[in-house]
Amino acid sequence: MALFSSGGSGFRTAKGDLNLESVTKQFASFTAVDDLSLTVPRGSFFALLGPSGCGKTTTLRMVAGLEQPTRGRILIGDTDLTGSKPYERPVNTVFQSYALFPHLTIRDNVGFGPKRRGDADAAKAADDALELVQMSGFAARKPAQLSGGQQQRVALARALVNRPEVLLLDEPLGALDLKLRRQMQVELKRIQTEVGLTFIHVTHDQEEAMTMADTVAVMNAGQIEQMGHPEELYDLPRTSFVANFVGQSNLGVGEVTGTDGDNLVVDVAGTSVRIPKARSAVHSGKIMFGVRPEKVRITTDQPTGAGNDVKATLVDVSFTGVATQYLVTVPSGSTWAVYEQNLDVERNTLRPGDTVWLEWDSGHAFGVEVDEAAAAEAKVAS
Repeated sequence: MALFSSGGSGFRTAKGDLNLESVTKQFASFTAVDDLSLTVPRGSFFALLGPSGCGKTTTLRMVAGLEQPTRGRILIGDTDLTGSKPYERPVNTVFQSYALFPHLTIRDNVGFGPKRRGDADAAKAADDALELVQMSGFAARKPAQLSGGQQQRVALARALVNRPEVLLLDEPLGALDLKLRRQMQVELKRIQTEVGLTFIHVTHDQEEAMTMADTVAVMNAGQIEQMGHPEELYDLPRTSFVANFVGQSNLGVGEVTGTDGDNLVVDVAGTSVRIPKARSAVHSGKIMFGVRPEKVRITTDQPTGAGNDVKATLVDVSFTGVATQYLVTVPSGSTWAVYEQNLDVERNTLRPGDTVWLEWDSGHAFGVEVDEAAAAEAKVAS
């Protein structure tokens, strides 16, 4: 496929890692992005994950050149892109709205960019891009003749045909139904691996980010709360925000009362629990204890092990097919969730109002700093 033409500025031929250096974006008195520094390795699939208003889309728009930072620099390799126009950058964006030309065929939509630049092989480049997204058989159709998922593939091909150094994906799957979204998640990862370009995916959907990305950065209030491999973020959150936003967590505020070998001993509403020191961001004083719902076991028999168990009252049972979700009230007053796969042949006999016991392995627990908002939220069933 055709590369960007060189252009007089040299911006279009910039190659290398994407670097944001102390980038801040202010809108009047509101700071959307706050002193953000970030490196996205060349050829990686990177996700910016966070709720609405966290600054992720503003960050993407600054990389695209649609917004300029109030302070800081944006570079690809050694080339400073700060202040350059969107068309000068080796960056393309795929939006949630496909923005295809309704009067052009699919082939002409994809080949529009190369043809406008005067590339002699524009038609071949378009056909190659359509083949990559498995849409060759639809080249002669118009956008209105395609489904939403097919139009999304065409929008992706139109961006890829330019062979950008960085491809930005702004919640591109948001308009698709659940089944199509999951299919496209697999397809996007396949395409990124095949073409080897840097993909930056902005989303509020944690499953979407974790399915596709090599690295996920969780944003909150204009800053990155935690960044790492999806497994790391899920298994070992370092803040209560990450623990709640990436999946679901059972949380409780406690006090560190001592140590037991490599574990911290923590009192949570009269229940003694253990957290490995290596899995805790706090080692003394107040602490927020957490454990994921699928790591907790539920039983009607009081465990005889050494701690890491709590008596609770069952308040709800929901059968979801592959698993059953239990909601229970623990002594602190918080509502905890327990997920158990439906592996038993016999039907579940637990009912709301039953007294049950919860137990978990200490190696699955984690500790973070106490956050008052998260502590209040932990009192409410998710």
